[in-house]
Amino acid sequence: MDPEEIEEPSTPAAELERLLAETASGDTNAFADLYTRTKGAVYALALSMTGSAQDAEELTHDAYLRVWDYAGSYRPKGSPMAWILAITRNLCLMELRKRKRRVDLTEEEWNAIPAGRDVSGDDRAALQSALGQLQARERQIVLLHAASGLRHREIAKLLDMPLGTVLSKYRRAVLKLRGLMEGE
Repeated sequence: MDPEEIEEPSTPAAELERLLAETASGDTNAFADLYTRTKGAVYALALSMTGSAQDAEELTHDAYLRVWDYAGSYRPKGSPMAWILAITRNLCLMELRKRKRRVDLTEEEWNAIPAGRDVSGDDRAALQSALGQLQARERQIVLLHAASGLRHREIAKLLDMPLGTVLSKYRRAVLKLRGLMEGE
């Protein structure tokens, strides 16, 4: 895969392009499949940008409405996942500009993040508390990497940041999380 492309880890670009083309022709089954394959990354991006589970859900819904409406305008020379995430990012930025606010996640909103299979309830609570102590951009990078499986290069492109900055913020965040989780 070209390092500049952003794809859902288990879905090749060609498959997403096929689903977008079928969606453009009105195929609701293809659209449902596209949604299922990409919703995790879309929601993770919206959550990382807005800091609100409710806003992230609404923006995810809005993003897929746009995908449905504009699927015919996607050109296969780009990355289908990057195109979907760009729609999501633009909607989030418009929402943040409209509200002119940025909030940290509350405990209730952190609980809305899907739990991993191997994480106990106590460990999840500790991780949520630790994530809440990170700076907003650090938390965003960690969530995009952990929750949606995006690579650091993909995160850098998505957030329009230098790769070195993303890597250093991620490393700093992981070290902070490790210290917080170990009780230091």
